[in-house]
Amino acid sequence: MKLKIRWHDRLGSTNQHLKKEIMEGKMIPSGTLIATHDQTNGTGRFDRPWIAPPHTNLCFSIYHTTNAPLTAIPSLTMATTLAVHDLLRSRRITAQPKWPNDLLVRGKKICGILSEHIEHPITHQKGIITGIGLNVNLTTTQASTIDQPATSMLIETDTTHSLEATLEDLLPHLSFWFKQWQTNYFNAIRAPWEALTGPLGRPLKIRDGNQTQSGTLAGYGENGELLLQTNQGIQPIWSGEIPL
Repeated sequence: MKLKIRWHDRLGSTNQHLKKEIMEGKMIPSGTLIATHDQTNGTGRFDRPWIAPPHTNLCFSIYHTTNAPLTAIPSLTMATTLAVHDLLRSRRITAQPKWPNDLLVRGKKICGILSEHIEHPITHQKGIITGIGLNVNLTTTQASTIDQPATSMLIETDTTHSLEATLEDLLPHLSFWFKQWQTNYFNAIRAPWEALTGPLGRPLKIRDGNQTQSGTLAGYGENGELLLQTNQGIQPIWSGEIPL
């Protein structure tokens, strides 16, 4: 898939901008990538605000036309995570994917990804919008204001990075992993995902709202759902998060 970048000086949310264009009936080409230097109202999972000081981090969304079933959406998020992982590795930053949609460095969040399905009721244009927030030039002072441990490419390398160049360098990794994902969804990315997310049998806690489940990692299901070994047997987990 060829990705085409459209930069904006300021947007409330790159995801919402793409959704608005599609719901207005505009035919958006697959591979359209919306990026902004200043995202004022970005959100992550559970509607948490994504803190991104202007001209500091990469905030962008990709529209991907596909007839993939809804059950495949989580694994597109995972494929995107693998793409960002490869970019960071090329910059000598060792990151670890965290189910379902984060990347950590030394146990601190450096990237969050969120995918959602969209379909216009009249034009029937449908696909997946994937929003990515990558901490690029976030300082230690700025990171300290976030309500969970956070880091950035700047913090990890002691070097500032061009947002435009970083995004350009990410494009081939995104294209590669999107192409892999299209062949067989989660099963096409299962091996690298499992290799990077830690050993089977390790203790886990999964939080979903006010509910918390404890157990050990038993693997991943056909669509990337986490399999949690509990005293009651193996429980498939489709939503929730592993607390930092």
